[in-house]
Amino acid sequence: MDDLPPGGGRAFPTTRWTLIQSSRESPEARREALEQLLTAYWRPLYFFGRRKGCREDAAKDAVQGFFLHLLERDFLERADPTKGRFRAYLKTSFDHYLINQYEREAAQKRGGQFHFVSLDVVTAERDLAAAPEAPEAAFEREWALSIMERALVRLRKEYEDGRRKGDVATILRFFRLDEAPSYAEAAQACGMTVVQFKASLHRARARFREILREEVADTATEADVDDELKDLVRILSA
Repeated sequence: MDDLPPGGGRAFPTTRWTLIQSSRESPEARREALEQLLTAYWRPLYFFGRRKGCREDAAKDAVQGFFLHLLERDFLERADPTKGRFRAYLKTSFDHYLINQYEREAAQKRGGQFHFVSLDVVTAERDLAAAPEAPEAAFEREWALSIMERALVRLRKEYEDGRRKGDVATILRFFRLDEAPSYAEAAQACGMTVVQFKASLHRARARFREILREEVADTATEADVDDELKDLVRILSA
């Protein structure tokens, strides 16, 4: 991935901080906001819990119990973008929750009745093997990978919806960690000249940076976005 550009650019869509603020309008809005936020963050939290020493079932119970804990404690009422980055706030809150809960209490509190998100623990356990051993590093890496994956899903959808032209499977090979094809091979697959393909790939990379910035801006103040992007590149480069 090329270096990310500093600041500027198009206006952002509604961010998750804005979603948090609007959630105060009704219980339904609060629940919807919490579901969206934690759908994006359950895997980083799960990795954090596992690297803290929780067993698989205990980590799953802890994450779901934590979700319920946030809802019961009016977490969204107290979340404030002026008090720091959302991911740090969420991780610290979960760490405190783990400290204050035994495995049995977490399972009992979940009670099997609240399922804000579907936890694909089988896939998470498979991916956990590649995560750092340190809990904080595991959380950060999964946070960065989750943002990258959401950005790639959005970019793919723009091709599938016809908003962008080109062979999306070939284009996205240049955004993965494995080896990309040569420009000549990619151009042939897309029915383009090499010059045309390079121009198409340049546009895709520019759009990807925009989407990535929007994803980061969802849970960061505008002043923190550039630092969050730098952190994301640092984490993925480690």
